[in-house]
Amino acid sequence: MQNKHTLVLAIAAVVALGIGGLTWTGSSARQVANTAEHGSSDEHGHESKATAHSEEQGDDAHGEADAEEGRLTLSADQIKAAGVLLETAAPRELASVVRFPGEIRFDEDRTAHVVPRVSGVVESVQANLGEAVRKGQVLAVIASQQISDLRSEQQAAQRRLELARVTFDREKQLWQDRISAEQDYLQARQALQEAEISLANARQKVSAIGTAVNALGGNRYELRAPFDAVVVEKHLTVGEVVSEATNAFILSDLSQVWATFAVPPNDLGKVVTGRAVKVSSPDMKAEVDGKVGYVGSLLGEQNRAATVRITLTNPNGAWRPGLFVDIAVTSARDEVAVAVPETAVQTVEDRPSVFVRSPDGFDTRPVTLGRREGGYVEVLKGLESGDQVATDGSFTLKSELGKASAEHSH
Repeated sequence: MQNKHTLVLAIAAVVALGIGGLTWTGSSARQVANTAEHGSSDEHGHESKATAHSEEQGDDAHGEADAEEGRLTLSADQIKAAGVLLETAAPRELASVVRFPGEIRFDEDRTAHVVPRVSGVVESVQANLGEAVRKGQVLAVIASQQISDLRSEQQAAQRRLELARVTFDREKQLWQDRISAEQDYLQARQALQEAEISLANARQKVSAIGTAVNALGGNRYELRAPFDAVVVEKHLTVGEVVSEATNAFILSDLSQVWATFAVPPNDLGKVVTGRAVKVSSPDMKAEVDGKVGYVGSLLGEQNRAATVRITLTNPNGAWRPGLFVDIAVTSARDEVAVAVPETAVQTVEDRPSVFVRSPDGFDTRPVTLGRREGGYVEVLKGLESGDQVATDGSFTLKSELGKASAEHSH
């Protein structure tokens, strides 16, 4: 029995040793396989450094990979086929710009408060709010007793003049024939002169009301537009009683408007008459060039700033009074160290960047921008004078960079 028991223990020991050997052999085989796999990766330039180095070294390798993402490998033929043009970053004279918030207003030189020149009752209104009217167009018709009185006065003066002239001619003849005394002749001549003065006075009163009264006759008065304009306010209706002080209409020629803004005393030296400005509206995505036409001599009581005015042409009526605008005033001109065309700047990963020509293509460089003028922009950081950058076609390079980044992430 003891011999059998001893034999069983011996067999169990041999089996255990065999299993342990198999386990070690499998582990060793896996290590060899992993080593071979990583060795293969090294041959292809993929991830070997991340496996062989510590976590910190792996982060450094990831940074180098990110740097590679900003590069585009393109041949000269590919660059030409893409329509990419190059320009050398260089010093350039640019003007500094000072910006102010402003507002579009009516051109007061082309805005009229139309009032009736006589009192009366409105018979008809022929112009509506917002309507474009032409010079001489009838806006409203007013029936006025005052016109009737003035016309009666003129007619009476005309009759008195005719009678005074007949009397004068008769007395003159009688005096020349020595039938009447010279005193009668002189009195007739004085009466004629007074009648002429009275008629001239009556005619001036009628003509002061306007030519519309002369054309109409009777007691009708036509309120007419003084120039081509738009009706921006209307304050009368049919049947309303009006007087010479009634502000019936406000007309404004919107083909020309003012852009006004306030300038504090410390910036007045930068804003002078004749200086070039750019007026822009972020909401309308529009921009127009202009010049400072007027700088106020007094400071406002509320804001302690001088009012500055710019006259803008407004052919399509896009610049509407009341619109808030941004006004950029060009001040002194200085030479900047590095400037490139604005077309060279693209937004890459939410940062302004340029594509710099390299021996094998282009490198993407984030830049810090400064002043802008005439299609050029100052580069404060990220670029040196003499670097060649892509101008026309830079957006194509941005698109290719985005495709490359997407493929790299996958």
